[in-house]
Amino acid sequence: MTNARVVAVSRDEVHRFSKTPVASITLVAGLGVLGDAHAGTLVQHRSRVRRDPNQPNLRQVHLLHQELFAEAEGFGYDLRPGDLGENVLTQGLDLLGLPTGTLLDFDGPAVRLTGLRNPCAQINDFRPGLLKVVLSRADGTPSEEPGPSTGSPGAGGTTLIRKAGVMAVVERGGEVRPGARITVHLPDLPHLPLAPM
Repeated sequence: MTNARVVAVSRDEVHRFSKTPVASITLVAGLGVLGDAHAGTLVQHRSRVRRDPNQPNLRQVHLLHQELFAEAEGFGYDLRPGDLGENVLTQGLDLLGLPTGTLLDFDGPAVRLTGLRNPCAQINDFRPGLLKVVLSRADGTPSEEPGPSTGSPGAGGTTLIRKAGVMAVVERGGEVRPGARITVHLPDLPHLPLAPM
C-alpha cells in the first residue's frame, strides 16, 4: 500500500450524479468537503434525508479506486474522474478490502471509512447498463439488482460485491490535491468489513 496516492479530487455544490474535477478540495473535520452538496453533520443524501433528516452524516466523502475504470473499459464504458460522484479518486489502494474505521491520511488531512457505497439505479441513468460493472455476484457474474442498502445479500439471498467505492467522515481537515500520498492506519482488532450504506 506504499504506492497509494490521490489521482483526482472532485466536488459539486448541487446534488447531481457526477461531480466536477478541481485542482484541490478542502476537507472540514466533522462536515465533509467544503462547497460540496453532501457536506454536513447530518445526512445530506436526498434519499436518506427523506427517511430521516436527523441521521448523522456518515457519507461526507466518497472515495473510489481508479482501477474500477479499467474494469469498466472492458465492458465498453469510458469513465473520467468525478463521473461516479466521487470526491477522491485513488490509485494503488484496495479500498473495498479495508475494514470499517480505517483512517486514510492524505499527507495531513484524514478521513475515517464508514462503509461501502451502495450502488443504485441512478448509475444506469448515467450510463445504461453501468450498474453491472459496479455490482456483481460473489461468483463474479454481473448483477443489475442493487438489493437492500442495509446488508450484503441481494435478490434470492445471493451475496453481492459492491465496487462503487467507499464512504467516509472527515477526521482532520485540510487541503487534498492530486498526487497526495495515502497512508493507511488500520483500526484496532477485531476488524469489521465495510458494510453497504
